[in-house]
Amino acid sequence: MALDYRKCAEEIFSHLGGKENIASAAHCATRLRLAIVDNSKVDVKALEDTEGVKGVFNSNGQLQLIIGTGTVNKVYDEFLSITGLTAATKDDVKKAAAANMSLPKRMIKSLGDVFVPILPAIVASGLLMGVVEALGKAIPGFSGTDWYNFLDMVANTAFAYLPVLVAVSAARVFGGNIFLGGVVGLAMIHSALTNGWNAANGYDVWYLFGHLQIGSYTLGQINVLGYQGHVIPVMIAVFLMCKIENYLHKKVPEMIDLFVTPITTVFLTLLITFTIVGPIFSAAETAILTFAKWLITVGYGIGSLVMGAIYPFTVVMGLHHMYNVIEAGMLSSAEFGNLNIWMPIASAANFAQFGACLAVGLKTRNAKTKGVAIPSSLSAALGITEPAIFGVNMRFTKPFICGAIGGAIAAMFGSLVGLGATSYGITGIPGYLIINKPVLYTILLAIAFGISFVLTTIIWKEEAAEEKPLDAVVLSCDKGEVIQPVYGEVIPAAEIEDPMFAQETMGPSIGIRPKKGEVYAPFDGEVVMVFPTNHAIGLKSEGGIELLIHVGIDTVNMNGEGFKSHVAAGDKINKGDLLLSFDIKKIKAAEHPDTTIVAITNAFDVKDVKKIK
Repeated sequence: MALDYRKCAEEIFSHLGGKENIASAAHCATRLRLAIVDNSKVDVKALEDTEGVKGVFNSNGQLQLIIGTGTVNKVYDEFLSITGLTAATKDDVKKAAAANMSLPKRMIKSLGDVFVPILPAIVASGLLMGVVEALGKAIPGFSGTDWYNFLDMVANTAFAYLPVLVAVSAARVFGGNIFLGGVVGLAMIHSALTNGWNAANGYDVWYLFGHLQIGSYTLGQINVLGYQGHVIPVMIAVFLMCKIENYLHKKVPEMIDLFVTPITTVFLTLLITFTIVGPIFSAAETAILTFAKWLITVGYGIGSLVMGAIYPFTVVMGLHHMYNVIEAGMLSSAEFGNLNIWMPIASAANFAQFGACLAVGLKTRNAKTKGVAIPSSLSAALGITEPAIFGVNMRFTKPFICGAIGGAIAAMFGSLVGLGATSYGITGIPGYLIINKPVLYTILLAIAFGISFVLTTIIWKEEAAEEKPLDAVVLSCDKGEVIQPVYGEVIPAAEIEDPMFAQETMGPSIGIRPKKGEVYAPFDGEVVMVFPTNHAIGLKSEGGIELLIHVGIDTVNMNGEGFKSHVAAGDKINKGDLLLSFDIKKIKAAEHPDTTIVAITNAFDVKDVKKIK
């Protein structure tokens, strides 16, 4: 049956804590993306149970609902109609979401925002580097040909000029002129400077203000050294550039702003960068890389074991983009053999989540869970793990932990056998295109998948699905349908223990022997009245059906003991909303039958009444 887009949008909205709790809304190809003011007001469990929603997760401050290609745009249109919100772009939602993030998370998010757009260039170069290297080894003499030199030049371009790519992307993220950012990046690898990769052979020093000493620091000293392969100093420099540029735009008169602001911005940025920012942050970056290498190689792979276990948790927290800095540094460093040795850790962790998710998909009997888990697992095998992690593994917890264990062991194996990659941004099956040892990489993936799949199959037990009786029509007429409001056995009116209800004095009726002490809305409509003792409720559907739901026989004598109402007279209700709760044990202890009666009370206004019993 086709999805009711309007109903899906209404249900989603009803679980978000009100319109005032939605800062912005947009959608991509498959997901509804929402910036939420207060996540504590969102009923995530109810969203997961909403028909049409295949998964729910929070990422980078956004609440993302997986709905599907070709469907999400229709649900989004209905969502805007219902909420009165205006259409927003993904960037609008990102900005709204970022406003609620802490400073450290905003900093990590900025790293991702800088690196994600340049990934295609890095991936293309990395793939071509792998192909060129393989051809050089497979064909004797090819490495000395002009074709080899040409292909090698093309493959290395993105890495040779990485500071320029980073600078342009960072200027866009930090709100500056991207061309000024490009100038800053180019200046940091200018041909007048000694190539940063040749620093060990020595380099000159410029003194802009003589030898003015301030303690051990010489004011205005510039090391005539390029920043090839560096990332952090470039990002800091461009961040500074954007602050200076935006400040000057506000202060400089418009008639001279066009030429005063750019030249002043570039001059001040590069002066501060080459004298202060560059030396400090290049040293910091080197320290980070040294620590990363130590962590990965320490104690016979123990460091990689730990990082393989931690990696999926950093994905959940949205911190995994920070690894791009480390990976870019590794690819640019001869100390690492220009190999990304972090990639096998990420690949092991991601492929393990694939194994855990697939195990859930094959084991579950729930059609909706299976419908989410199988496609999500295949996506994870290709390196896109968010649907598997947020839509399945984290939701059930144990599969996520099993995946972390499988990823940890596989990551340790990758470290011990010396796996590395010629690029970053690719894991899982596509990782074969950039890995240095394909056979050993196959073993790594097999370990990650096998352990997580077997552990999940053994450890994860599917809990009995929460049984909301919303799929069976118990009464119908010309004004609409009444869905079974209480889970249990439906009985004909003649079997109800109370003669008045058995004779259907109140109107066409059925009874339900309850197995669960909850009453759900049997249609969309409103609450007409709630008995003071909360044992009965009167409803009216949008089509005009007036309905009485009465829990138990003579339970009015319990004076409300064991009953609770979740709604009040005048409330609007949607099918499936929880209306009443009752304690079956207390009803039986009071020696009352617990049969719940469902009766259409405006029998003279309806036609063609049909009953399930």
